[in-house]
Amino acid sequence: MHDIRELFIEQRWPAYTPEEHAVWGLLFDRRMAALESTGSRLFLEGAARIGLRRDRVPEIAEVNARLGARTGWAAVPVAGFLPAREFFRCLARRRFPTTVTVRPRSQLDYLPEPDIFHDVFGHVPLHAHPVFADFLQRFGRVATAAETDEQVEAMARLFWFTVEFGLIRERNETRVYGSGLISSHGDAAHALGPDCERRPFSLDGVLSQPFVIDRLQEVLFTIDSFEQVFAAVAAAERRLGIVTV
Repeated sequence: MHDIRELFIEQRWPAYTPEEHAVWGLLFDRRMAALESTGSRLFLEGAARIGLRRDRVPEIAEVNARLGARTGWAAVPVAGFLPAREFFRCLARRRFPTTVTVRPRSQLDYLPEPDIFHDVFGHVPLHAHPVFADFLQRFGRVATAAETDEQVEAMARLFWFTVEFGLIRERNETRVYGSGLISSHGDAAHALGPDCERRPFSLDGVLSQPFVIDRLQEVLFTIDSFEQVFAAVAAAERRLGIVTV
């Protein structure tokens, strides 16, 4: 069994190749072109605040300098997937495990595992929003304390339908904010299209809705504000009987 500490690494930013910077720029341009009209304004504001640029792969230390000053969050480079409980422990400490590899040009549209575009472009901008930042830390504390299969499954569903595949209502329009939608053109287009059932967010609805990871989502949930998901994770903690320290 590997020491969990071996999964936490350093980002060797000077080692990125011109091709990797070019792939980042291509992904950035393609998604931003769509997100200007379909992405949450809170995501777009966050991306600007943490200094994401099209011309180069983000340097985590620079992102963290901006992010930490605003909400106390930091991205921490990892070599791959962390065990779920360790991942949630990181969230509880306002640390977001971030892969630092760049996908190959041949896999621009789909990659089975996370890369720096999904993690930093898709996730980290919202960590600059104070309410979302508080929600994600609270989620980490609660999910870390989940013990029964029922509790673990419930928290997985809440994470999936908010952090990964969440929709938000802004200015009478439904927009994407979940990282799986922010970072994927196909998933986002489907989420806003006629073949996805978009339901108003409710904790009952989310906890009773199963999901499948490797196909387009048939049902998604739309929030009105991040205050709504902060309240939902607190309600889930009480309802599921999860005891946090």
